[in-house]
Amino acid sequence: MQSLPSLDLDCVEAFVRVAELSSFTRAAEALGTTQSVVSLKVKRLEASVGRRLLERTPRLVRVAEGCGPFLQASRDLLGSRDGLLATLRRQDRLRLSIGISDQAAGRDLPDILKRITRQDPDLLPDVHVGASRELLDRFDRGSFDAVVVRAEDDRRPGEVLIEEPYAWVAAPSWRWPTGLPLPLATLAEPCGVRALAIRSLEDAGLAWRDAFVGGGVAALGAALAAGLAVSVLALRVAPPGLIDVGDAVGLPPLPRSRVVLQSRVTQPRLAAALRGLAAGFRAGAAARAAEDALPLARQPRAGRGAGRAVSAPGART
Repeated sequence: MQSLPSLDLDCVEAFVRVAELSSFTRAAEALGTTQSVVSLKVKRLEASVGRRLLERTPRLVRVAEGCGPFLQASRDLLGSRDGLLATLRRQDRLRLSIGISDQAAGRDLPDILKRITRQDPDLLPDVHVGASRELLDRFDRGSFDAVVVRAEDDRRPGEVLIEEPYAWVAAPSWRWPTGLPLPLATLAEPCGVRALAIRSLEDAGLAWRDAFVGGGVAALGAALAAGLAVSVLALRVAPPGLIDVGDAVGLPPLPRSRVVLQSRVTQPRLAAALRGLAAGFRAGAAARAAEDALPLARQPRAGRGAGRAVSAPGART
C-alpha cells in the first residue's frame, strides 16, 4: 500500500493564509514572518502533495483550479489542531477592543474579522464602528486597545495600512441640474471626509447644499443610490453600483487618504491578531485597487454624466 504524504502543519497554515489574503506579502505579515519563509513553506507543501496549489502571477495569487476542497480541508485540519491542543492547555480568553472608522471599514471587514477569530478562537473582539475623530478621542481616553481610522487631519504616529484616492461618487442616473448648487451627501459632523468635501468645493468656488446627512456609510449609500446627491468616498468603501463622476461633471480633484492603525497593544496574542487585521486591510485594498484600475468612461462635461463604476467584491465591471 502506498503511504500517504506527511503534512507539515506550519506549511498548511502558510498555504491557508496566502489563499485567504491572495498575497505572500500579506500572509507573511499576518504570520509575523518573511515572504521568503512563507513561499518556502508553500513550496514544501506542494512538493508533499505532488501538485501546485496556488496560481501565481505578478498581480494575483489565487487557489489553483480544483484545489478549493483542499483549501477548505486545510482550514478544517488547522481547526482540529487548535481543538486538540486546547484539550491539553487552557488558554485565557482575551478581549480585543477595536474602534474602526465607518469611512475606513470597507466591504472586506466581515472576512477580516472572521479570519482573526479563526486564527485565535479564544479571542473576544469588541468592535465599535464610528467617526474617526470620535474614535481617536476615545482611544486617547483608553477606551480602545486599537483604532483603524482615516487620518486627514491627524498627524500622530501610527501604522499606515492603506493610501488610496477619494472620488466624487453618485448613482449612474444622477444629474447635476444646471445653475443649482451641488447636492451633497455626507456623514454627520465631526466627519473629516465631510469637511474635506466642503473645503474642496468652496476652494473651487462651487456652490453646494446639504441634500443628505446620514449616520453611516450604508445610509449614505442608500441616498446616493436613490440619486439624491453626490458624495466623497474612497472607491474601496463606496457601495457597489455607484460611479466616479468627478471628471465628467467638473468637480475639483481630491487628495489621497491614509487609513492608519493606532495601537497600544503589547500582549503577544493581541499583537498577532492586529497583524492579521492589518494584513487583511492591505489585502482587501490591493484587491479593490486591481478591480478599479479600469478605463474611466468619459462623457461630454455638458451632459454632467458619470464615469467609472464601483465594482462589487470579487467582480469586475
